Amino acid sequence: MILSSLSLQNFRKFPKKIFHFSSNQTIIIGPNGIGKTNILEAIFLLATGRSFRAENDREMIEFGKETGRVSAGVNISTDENTDLEVLLTSGMVIGIKTQLKQYKLNGVPKRMSDFVGILKVVLFWPQDLELVTDSPSVRRHYLDFVLMQVDREYRRNLHSYEKGLRQRNKVLEAIRDTGAHHHQLLFWNQLLIKSGEHIIKKREEYIDYINNHQRSPASPGTGRVTINDQQLRYQLFYDKSIISQDRLDQYSREEVASANTLVGPHRDDFSFSLSSTPGIEARNLSHYGSRGEQRLGILWLKLRELAYIKETTREKPILLLDDIFSELDHERRKIIFDIIGNQQTIMTTTDLHLLEKAKIENAKMIEL
Repeated sequence: MILSSLSLQNFRKFPKKIFHFSSNQTIIIGPNGIGKTNILEAIFLLATGRSFRAENDREMIEFGKETGRVSAGVNISTDENTDLEVLLTSGMVIGIKTQLKQYKLNGVPKRMSDFVGILKVVLFWPQDLELVTDSPSVRRHYLDFVLMQVDREYRRNLHSYEKGLRQRNKVLEAIRDTGAHHHQLLFWNQLLIKSGEHIIKKREEYIDYINNHQRSPASPGTGRVTINDQQLRYQLFYDKSIISQDRLDQYSREEVASANTLVGPHRDDFSFSLSSTPGIEARNLSHYGSRGEQRLGILWLKLRELAYIKETTREKPILLLDDIFSELDHERRKIIFDIIGNQQTIMTTTDLHLLEKAKIENAKMIEL
């Protein structure tokens, strides 16, 4: 799988721009604030149907415009070229109400669940540190971004669950405020239980893979990373919120009072643990890890993610590196340099000196 070109129209800072990429490495260089991350965001949108940075899709449309467009040419195989397109709208175009996002494959409209996953990417950017330090919602979104690319049923169940959750919360509000009958919850309970069980199962399988995968450039053994002759062992712990009729019944009174569904995968979380000394209890990385140990934990996770997508889909995802070299020391940069030649890599930087020892002799340069 190779991303050959990317076309942006009214997307972020780009009124109209076309980029062409090398099948190996492409380096996008320019000062901070020039729009380098916007390019990676557009590629990520084509892969997952979502932004990794915008809280509202409207933020991706150029200020003052009603629509934005991202399209790309992708070589799925040597004899198959595919055109992907996402149209972003503010919800109103020329006074007519319209969908916020529209997807096209080779010019044919598609549902999001049938569009996402055609292009596969792994993103590594400085804000990934929030996976260790920030709120559970950041970690849930991460799981969704990965699993949506490799599992169509996951996409369908996630969409069904999110829609059902909104409707169930409205019913809870009606029960609280207007005395509506509890039987109105039955349909939404069944929908959430069915979809939620699938979501939890797939998240659990992914985290189990991350913890037990045996081969990785940085991790020859389970969870182990060696830096400066020190062996660190990382693990993820999945704190799942099981959804069942019994649990919904258990929290029935509290749910009505708050008008919110209190159990289910929308309450899931996971945490990082780290052990550097055999026989010593692992410590929670968010509370007891140094900044360097946290960054290495993210690097470990991203390497596993890359391996997971390759193994699950039999396709090499595109590796997107957003100005991460300024955040990593020499040993950690070396780990990245060792893998960028194994698949198409698109990276951004403000300083080419940080890439001096990378395998970039034949890399294409895009200067902004």
